[in-house]
Amino acid sequence: MPEKDVAMFGPLGGPRLLLRRLREVMTEPISPQERLDKIVIHIAANMVAEVCSVYVLRADGRLELFATEGLNREAVHLTTMRAGEGLVGLIAETAEPLALADAQHHPSFSYRPETGEEIYCSFLGVPILRGGNTLGVLVVQNRARRLYPEEEVEALQTTAMLLAEMIASGELQSIGLPDNDIALHRPLVFQGVPIADGVGLGHVVLHEPRIIVKQLVAEDAKKEFDRLDMAIDAMRQSIDHLIERGDIGPGEHREVLEAFRMFAHDRGWIRRLREAVATGLTAEAAVERVQNDARAKLQRQTDPYMRERLHDLDDLANRLLHQLTGRSFVTAHADLPDNSIIVARSMGPAALLDYDRAKLRGLVLEDAGASSHVAIVARALGIAAVGEVANIIDFVEPGDALIIDGASGTVHVRPTPDVEHAYAEKARLRARRQEQYRKLRDVPAVTKDGVPIDLHMNAGLLVDLQHVSETGAASIGLFRTEIQFMVASKFPRMREQETFYKAVLAEAEGRPITFRTLDIGSDKVLPYMTKVEEENPALGWRAIRIGLDRPGLLRMQLRSLLRAAAGRQLRIMFPMIATIDEFERAKALVEREVAYLRRHNYVLPSDLKLGVMVEVPALLLQLDELCTRVDFLSVGTNDLMQYLFAADRDNKRVASRYDPLSVPILRALKCVVDKAREHATPLSLCGEMGGHPIEALALLAIGFRSLSMSPACIGPVKAMILATNLEAVAGFVTSLLDVPTGSPSLRARLHKFAEANRIPV
Repeated sequence: MPEKDVAMFGPLGGPRLLLRRLREVMTEPISPQERLDKIVIHIAANMVAEVCSVYVLRADGRLELFATEGLNREAVHLTTMRAGEGLVGLIAETAEPLALADAQHHPSFSYRPETGEEIYCSFLGVPILRGGNTLGVLVVQNRARRLYPEEEVEALQTTAMLLAEMIASGELQSIGLPDNDIALHRPLVFQGVPIADGVGLGHVVLHEPRIIVKQLVAEDAKKEFDRLDMAIDAMRQSIDHLIERGDIGPGEHREVLEAFRMFAHDRGWIRRLREAVATGLTAEAAVERVQNDARAKLQRQTDPYMRERLHDLDDLANRLLHQLTGRSFVTAHADLPDNSIIVARSMGPAALLDYDRAKLRGLVLEDAGASSHVAIVARALGIAAVGEVANIIDFVEPGDALIIDGASGTVHVRPTPDVEHAYAEKARLRARRQEQYRKLRDVPAVTKDGVPIDLHMNAGLLVDLQHVSETGAASIGLFRTEIQFMVASKFPRMREQETFYKAVLAEAEGRPITFRTLDIGSDKVLPYMTKVEEENPALGWRAIRIGLDRPGLLRMQLRSLLRAAAGRQLRIMFPMIATIDEFERAKALVEREVAYLRRHNYVLPSDLKLGVMVEVPALLLQLDELCTRVDFLSVGTNDLMQYLFAADRDNKRVASRYDPLSVPILRALKCVVDKAREHATPLSLCGEMGGHPIEALALLAIGFRSLSMSPACIGPVKAMILATNLEAVAGFVTSLLDVPTGSPSLRARLHKFAEANRIPV
């Protein structure tokens, strides 16, 4: 052990002894108030202080005096102050220690006569932190003016960790003022982005379970230093190996990992870890202590870059804790409780499928948008989901009550009874509405003036197919074949693909299915393939471009589809087509596979249709030529809209900047409708736009008669269709498109029209 560490053990033997005594007090069979009273007595004696006080943050934002040695005992549970008020409030607000030789002359000093603290001059206070969140404040005071050295500040911070454990256990809830929950249990509301509709009421299950540090006090300080050093070395080696393995490619990912490696070698971080061990903590407790302090500071930063570093430090601390405990990450799927709501920083679609669907009520993600693939799976499973909920993991504990509103993107943590009652009623109302939609299942989707509309369903998983008969969908208007690849641990071979497609066709019970060929690249990265780093991935090497450059990949999928559809109807659609030539080349690959199967006496599909997904604006200027070559067209509004407005749909700053009901997008879509009608080319729309009643109303008005959407959307859209006089709405919308307007969207006017005509949107 380095000499400087040996030197530190002598003067800090007191704090280690204190921690052991406090740990003994924590196990005594006494009341919570008696336990807290004993704790402050021990702390005061150990630190040679005349006063030791514990303030606990309540749900209403006030700090309540819970115990004191030295101040007037009558003030316990009577003295309160706001966060930011007085020295104690200042510490709670900043989450930083405060040491003063002359406290009463500090500008934040607040005199409380009932405490009798006016005779005390010097003051040392530290925040009681857990997960970077302030739970209270621990204070020691002395009559004489004195400077508290850094060692005593460190010792008091370490002691505060034990108090944080006590507060987090819920033990103190019973001894506070009536009707005032402690802050750890206070209700919170977060606003995220809706990614899957529905209301979920349940309890928190963390996707990545935290390592709970139970042993805080070290028995052998030298051993803890050795354990810490070995874990740091092992962690650094694992990061080095990840970078030097060489299969991540150049670009942003490598830069992120290089920054990660820089953090792992940061001398200041290592020094703080060693100092925490020197105060008598175990190596695990030292990691938690240092991360608590860092998180508390970074959570209060307004600079987005600095707040982003919080994730890096959390990941680093997590890696180190796993090294120290020798535990590998295992998600607890097997014993999932009923009414579970999964909370995660991020998650792939395969991970969500690992959970027992019958017990899931919702999903909350810090990093995921409505177009993410886990969102697609959540919608397929019928699970309410909200994404982009900043830092929610730092504010929830496993088992916390949670309500998520997948329509508004609102997340309620530890909701109050009235909020819980309101959402329970909302869930019941939603269930009644869903029952009404189910009754419409066999009712033809025909407008009031007799125009039939075809409603189809989007799918991508075998589990989706159960919704076909439930919703009464005419067909599967879009089957996303890439999801099978995304949830697999390795590339599905031809036999696996064929078996899967046969199962899908069987589940559809004779209904047509439009299979979209592999749409990967950009944000759709297969876990077992090296990601190609690009400046603009949404405009890069993706979808049909990969298929044509790697024809073996596309041919394998085409052959699997053709063999699976033996004797049946088969519809194949190519994504991201930008030129006629690309479609012709893709069609030639299909014809080559048909010839191969015919030559080897395979049974071919009884009817084969080839189509194109209209999502690249260049196709809008090639529609005449395209319509004469394809069997059908399907508009993908998600990509078409982002390309028309040059607005990345995964970029939070611009994703919601442009409305699908704006004049430019509706004019572009009407152009597709007009050309398809002119050439008698079957046309449908399969983007998210078609699944919202108000937007579907506009689509019908400009001429679409076939829409494909998520299963949950079919009922509401059908209800809208049954209440609509199409001739009237077509005249209204067309008039708005023909007249120049400064308004960026027709949404408000269309809502007024629907309201006036009693159309449910």
